[in-house]
Amino acid sequence: MSNAILEITPLSEKDSFYLVDRWSKSLDFPLHKHAEFELNYVEHCRGVKRIVGDSIEKLGDYDLVLVGHGTEHAWAQGECTSDDIHQITIQFPVDLFGEGMLQKNNMASIRKMLEMSSHGIAFGMHTIMHLHDKLEDLSRLESNFYRVLKLFEVIYELSVAEDARILSSGMFSHSTDEYESRRVRKVSNYIAAHFGDEIKLATLADMVSMTPTAFSRFFKLRTGRSVSDYIIDVRLGYAARKLADSTMSIVEICYDSGFNNVSYFNRIFKRKKGLTPTEFRSNYRKTKILV
Repeated sequence: MSNAILEITPLSEKDSFYLVDRWSKSLDFPLHKHAEFELNYVEHCRGVKRIVGDSIEKLGDYDLVLVGHGTEHAWAQGECTSDDIHQITIQFPVDLFGEGMLQKNNMASIRKMLEMSSHGIAFGMHTIMHLHDKLEDLSRLESNFYRVLKLFEVIYELSVAEDARILSSGMFSHSTDEYESRRVRKVSNYIAAHFGDEIKLATLADMVSMTPTAFSRFFKLRTGRSVSDYIIDVRLGYAARKLADSTMSIVEICYDSGFNNVSYFNRIFKRKKGLTPTEFRSNYRKTKILV
């Protein structure tokens, strides 16, 4: 169970969104989560450490992320020496668009983005520069109606951005990826239930009545990842959750996650997460006690 602080945001049932535009000399927010979506833009933040789920990254000069409701996130000053950090934080409720509206065909990109935001989504410099003025307009506009329209515009532009990337693994955030392909869903559900065991390609292929070679090509085409990479990511997401929330040893977590070699586990964790399991645990736990 996560030890993240449950934040009660200032949003009321009558608010469309809540916005804070601030300049500060530091950026330290302990690990927390809340029921609302959060769009967070930061500039002059080089060296700040950002955590979203099991993603821990050191920021450059600019950062723009969308965090889904219930997803753990934090910021720590880290190595940042700037004394004029600019942050625009926008929190909006799950029902901002309404379930009926989200099911419309012309809302498909927004619906998909909001579903994926449980992993956390980071946007590249092209999108940041494209939306910079629009984000600042949200603070300057006096009409609440036009501010809502501007927010809708920003959310749509984010939903079609080509430089968006997923931050956290599904196993860490206890979320599942909803693939359009029935065969991919069947296999991904099986992997989620059996990642701690040996999983053979032939078994997965047989589940969907395909040859192993054909299934490998099909799976990568539909998910963007090879079968082996997908299984590794699922296992690492589970391992990261155990590192964050349990007192299990690295060796115990290694084998419990489906890896059978501790050296390989340490090496693949470092390559995928940018930190060793020990470093990840240390960095993650530090954000829980920031004040």
